[in-house]
Amino acid sequence: AAGIVPWNVPVFIACMKLGAALAAGAPIILKPAPEAPLSAFLLAEVLLAADVPPGLVSILPGGADLGRYLVAHRGVDKVSFTGSGAAGRSVGATCGELVRRCTLELGGKSAGIILDDADLATVVPQLLDSGLQNNGQVCAAQSRILVPATRYDEIIDALADHIRGLEVGDPRDPGTDIGPVVSAWQRDRIEGYLADGRAGTARLVVGGGRPAGLDAGHYVEPTLFADVDNASRIAREEIFGPVVTAIRYRDVDEAVAIANDSDYGLSGSVWTADTARGVAVASRIRTGTCAVNSVAIVEPRSPFGGFRQSGIGREMGPEGVEAYLETRTIVLPFGA
Repeated sequence: AAGIVPWNVPVFIACMKLGAALAAGAPIILKPAPEAPLSAFLLAEVLLAADVPPGLVSILPGGADLGRYLVAHRGVDKVSFTGSGAAGRSVGATCGELVRRCTLELGGKSAGIILDDADLATVVPQLLDSGLQNNGQVCAAQSRILVPATRYDEIIDALADHIRGLEVGDPRDPGTDIGPVVSAWQRDRIEGYLADGRAGTARLVVGGGRPAGLDAGHYVEPTLFADVDNASRIAREEIFGPVVTAIRYRDVDEAVAIANDSDYGLSGSVWTADTARGVAVASRIRTGTCAVNSVAIVEPRSPFGGFRQSGIGREMGPEGVEAYLETRTIVLPFGA
């Protein structure tokens, strides 16, 4: 197998691929992202210390050319890729041409639905933690917040107040809530979305620029846009930065329709005082995972993956191991 790992949560995703492959008895080559290779070297040291038999795990750093080489190599029976939609489509096309198994996890634009009975003191910190964790650089981030019209102003104010209270700074400081994004090009990309949001009909409530006094590092202020149209670019495309968008809905049916009106379908959440009501709403959301009153966008014992442009297949859980197995039949003569 070949496992291609992104830069945003490199150790966790490497272990997702590594654990399933080894459980299935499949030797695996892991290719870390060129932006974050060092953690893979530390993982290699751990595997050596654990006496993993030689040849079961190889760690091979490199760029896109190496990734393309591995995906097309005749010695690879299965590819597990986590990364951008554009790269994932290329991986899928190659695997399709070669009739080769692949698992693709390509990101999302997940919706967190706040129902009208939600307790904001509990919901707002958790939901924003889900949307802004790792500085928004998480594929399953709840970056679209769906807000009931009956409580719209109250909830927008609560979201804005919480964001204003977040500490932006050095990620090595335990008091920091929001650190820098991965690179200058990623910050430039995020700032393009911020400019697009300001130029449209959305209302910038808080953030929207670079924090003052933080020149060493690629920082973006945690940002909230309100009055967002779900058809707008900031609501439809994965920004992959500390930016959340608030979208108004009139009733639960409209909330479900807005949540499902996306090219993606990776994750989602429902926030309510009535868990049974939340489960009923979550069952209507077309995503691989949907949490109720929880920031757990991944449940390690259960399969993780998405619908539509979020990818193909599942990782973790029994389904994650099965992706590395082939079913075979050996036929004997009747009566043998």
